[in-house]
Amino acid sequence: MYNFNGKSYPCCASLTMGIVGGKWKTVILYHLMEETLRYNELRKAIPSVTERTLSLQLKTLEKDGIIKRTVYTSKPPLKVEYALTDFGKTLIPVIKSIADWGVYVANNCIKQP
Repeated sequence: MYNFNGKSYPCCASLTMGIVGGKWKTVILYHLMEETLRYNELRKAIPSVTERTLSLQLKTLEKDGIIKRTVYTSKPPLKVEYALTDFGKTLIPVIKSIADWGVYVANNCIKQP
């Protein structure tokens, strides 16, 4: 059994998927691999995600320590940026592998029977 943030997982693969699995988390992490982005920049980069879903996924990734949210309040308007934490950066090889595999599948038109 593996435990992370109060949740138990039966194996290491399920723990990994529990953190980055789902439709949007990996996409968010993919866009944050290279640079820090503001909320609206993420919305533009992922136009098909709803605001509610993006907000919830960002909160979950922040709670898990994968991304950090920085709020700048020194002058209006309020500015919020998202970036990978050092812990989150350990996922970069995983995210790159997932993206590379997606490119491979798309380029080779592999179809399931």
